[in-house]
Amino acid sequence: MINTREKIQEDLDILEEEVFENQIVLFNDEVNTFDHVIDMLIYACDHTPEQAEQCSLLVHYKGKCTVKTGPYEELKTQCTMLLEAGLSAEIQ
Repeated sequence: MINTREKIQEDLDILEEEVFENQIVLFNDEVNTFDHVIDMLIYACDHTPEQAEQCSLLVHYKGKCTVKTGPYEELKTQCTMLLEAGLSAEIQ
């Protein structure tokens, strides 16, 4: 049987995991077209066309945008696909 203190600690551990998820940040560049960025976000990050377009606009106007969050191991493959497509991205 779990006592109250153990249950609270368990809940806090779960919250900390959720808060400290990694993220892929995509950075603006002067090389890639909007269409290429949108296509790659759909392909690599499973974005809808609308999500991909919104992210591409944020990257263009703000200089960067978080395009995906989750556990590092899941993001590693997606970030590699973006990098191999010539985009500027990193996992933070």
